[in-house]
Amino acid sequence: MAPSTVFLEPDNLLTPKEKNKLRKPVVEKMRRDRINSSIEQLKLLLEKEFQRHQPNSKLEKADILEMTVSYLKQQSQLQTKRSFHKSSQFDFREGYSRCLQEAFYFLSLHKVRTETQTKLLSHFQK
Repeated sequence: MAPSTVFLEPDNLLTPKEKNKLRKPVVEKMRRDRINSSIEQLKLLLEKEFQRHQPNSKLEKADILEMTVSYLKQQSQLQTKRSFHKSSQFDFREGYSRCLQEAFYFLSLHKVRTETQTKLLSHFQK
């Protein structure tokens, strides 16, 4: 037991400033390890994309980050285009439906022959 007490005593003699000085390199190494790990994960996630742009080349960390940003921007633009296209289709369908309602209402107000109404409804449903 005596050796462990001797080992702990110098630690208790350190000032907070000295403790921070000793701890800083460890914290910095942990931070760098986290960054490197995340960059490696990005590289693995987007491996196919990287191979398409720079086959057979060793990518630096900066390259991986730049290509990831580029890829995410591209995906964001595609998503915006898709949502715009879907909303355009929805608007068209909604407008068409509204037009049909107005046409039915018009036909019900005016005494149009049943045969004509049937032909019109058949045409609209196509």
